[in-house]
Amino acid sequence: MDLSSTKPVGPADRTVRPRIWAMGISRLRDLFREIAGEFDERADVRIVTRAYEDALSAIAEAGTARPDVIVAAGSNGGFLKTRAQVPVVVVSPTGFDVMQALARARRDASRIALVSAGETPPEVRRFVAAYGLDVQFASYQSAQEAEACVHDLHDRGIETIVGPGLVTDLAASAGMGAVFLYSHASVRKAVETALEVAYATHAEAFRRQRLDNLLQHLRDGVVALDAHGRVEAINERLASALGVEPAAAVGRALVDLRPELRTLRGEDGDALATVRGVRYVVHRGPLVDRGVTSGSVLTFQESRAVERLDRALRSQPNTQQFAARYALDDVVGASAPMARVRDLVRRYAKSDATVLVLGESGTGKEMIAQSLHALSVRRSYPFVAINCGAFPEALLESELFGYEEGAFTGARRGGKTGLFEAAHRGTLFLDEIGEMPPSLQSRLLRVLQEREVIRLGSTEPIRIDVRVIAATHRPLLAAVEAGTFRADLYYRLNILNIGLPPLRERAADIPALAATLLVQAARREPRLAERVREVGDAMRVFGATQATLARYRWPGNVRELQNVVERIAVELAEEVDEQDPGAACAALAPDALQAIAPELFATPPEAADPDDAQTLQARRRRAEADEIRAVLDACGGDRDRACAMLGISKTTLWRKLSAK
Repeated sequence: MDLSSTKPVGPADRTVRPRIWAMGISRLRDLFREIAGEFDERADVRIVTRAYEDALSAIAEAGTARPDVIVAAGSNGGFLKTRAQVPVVVVSPTGFDVMQALARARRDASRIALVSAGETPPEVRRFVAAYGLDVQFASYQSAQEAEACVHDLHDRGIETIVGPGLVTDLAASAGMGAVFLYSHASVRKAVETALEVAYATHAEAFRRQRLDNLLQHLRDGVVALDAHGRVEAINERLASALGVEPAAAVGRALVDLRPELRTLRGEDGDALATVRGVRYVVHRGPLVDRGVTSGSVLTFQESRAVERLDRALRSQPNTQQFAARYALDDVVGASAPMARVRDLVRRYAKSDATVLVLGESGTGKEMIAQSLHALSVRRSYPFVAINCGAFPEALLESELFGYEEGAFTGARRGGKTGLFEAAHRGTLFLDEIGEMPPSLQSRLLRVLQEREVIRLGSTEPIRIDVRVIAATHRPLLAAVEAGTFRADLYYRLNILNIGLPPLRERAADIPALAATLLVQAARREPRLAERVREVGDAMRVFGATQATLARYRWPGNVRELQNVVERIAVELAEEVDEQDPGAACAALAPDALQAIAPELFATPPEAADPDDAQTLQARRRRAEADEIRAVLDACGGDRDRACAMLGISKTTLWRKLSAK
């Protein structure tokens, strides 16, 4: 595919076959040959058995017939990626590749080394550690280092090496076992990626061509400068702003046209300039001709117009960066407590009032917040979330409210839009609101009251239209009484509230929830994807273990259940019979579940003195009942509101109040 062609082809046109060079030697070359034919209709895939400097020479010798994209692997891939003048896609082994390769190596050897080109990826180390495999790790950057690495491993008694083609060839020459790391799937994926890179490069060339045409009609001032800073071309709008004739400006430096432009430095980026009493935002970018920077192009926009545009853009939804991923249909559970939650979500979604979501960690507070947003009239606008407990106070303040340029040391040029502004016309979710520092609580209260924010370093208020949903796992009333949370902010947040039951209080939902999570996990495990496609498939897998799942207390709630299910999915994938792709996944036996998640079978320790334990438990029950009565009083006796604030069901409320 000749991207230098002037033929006006659209960015979505995939009828032209890109040229892809698959560069590799030995084992990788053979893999390339085996899959190349699959791409004949979409690409011209050429196998080039050259590497390192020799490969660079081949690219240079190709001239205009050079490839659009190169696919390579190992140290050769890393070498070409930093030196070749065309895009390079490096073949990366998948977790499945690593698992298969190590399994093959263990058949014939007990001392194994996994050798990587460059640092061993952390996820590979974690994978090996998770399975308790006795594997040595080593890496290399060049062919010479690879040879030294193999000799060292041989001297240390390593029997088999798993790695790219270069080190496996060296290992075989040294009389060691050698297992090639890459698979057809990983090579095929790399070629697919190369195709996408080629299409994207082609689309970018098309966009540049269109941009060149559009520049002639821009309403902004535009000037093109040569490498020495002299005017090559200038549009009528900028010439008029500078007070010169376009023809008279050509060949002269900008500073000769207007001395005040000497403040514009030569760096690319944005700057401010004042010309004849008018303030401009000036953007400088490079002019590139056949890969060589030959000058620069400057655009002049009146700062007032930029400010108006910024306000207008801020009011538009940023659907890609800030979007809700969950809806109410994604919330699993048919129990009475969850039916109550669903009913509240549907009702509160019709309102624009602030909502406080209460529940233990891992109960799905953000999913409920996203469901509220997805059902509301704001669903077409941003859903912005922030964890108030995850940032230091100063950083949280700048994230929420934004800042102006120069507001503090290290402030970004041009300032930064805060999350309140980013959520304009949408929803802002303040997770872990109970962790917000007291000094920021007062600022948040003002925003909720006045519906406007003031950026750090500014005195100009910015109007916002945002619905706020807050969440916490802490008892906020207790924090109010302790003086760590503002009472006025609490009542401003607690207009509507939803209490999420812990998983142990909706045990009937656990089998269906576990099955849903297993289906999701199976999609990430290629060997399970076809066997566990529906919730019914997953329910059959859990079989007799459902009762065990339902009995467990789940202190980590849904998050803990998800972790256990992920472990189960990994183990089930190991048991898959790859010779029988249509076979159903075997049911999970109780002893297998105990091996995977022994915590589900642990017996709680008993108190040393039953009498003392019973007395202590009675005191705790009475204290808990007193606290519940205080919440009931604060809610005016409204049990629904009290249950929502406490995150418990009515049945649990009655039981705790009746405890002695």
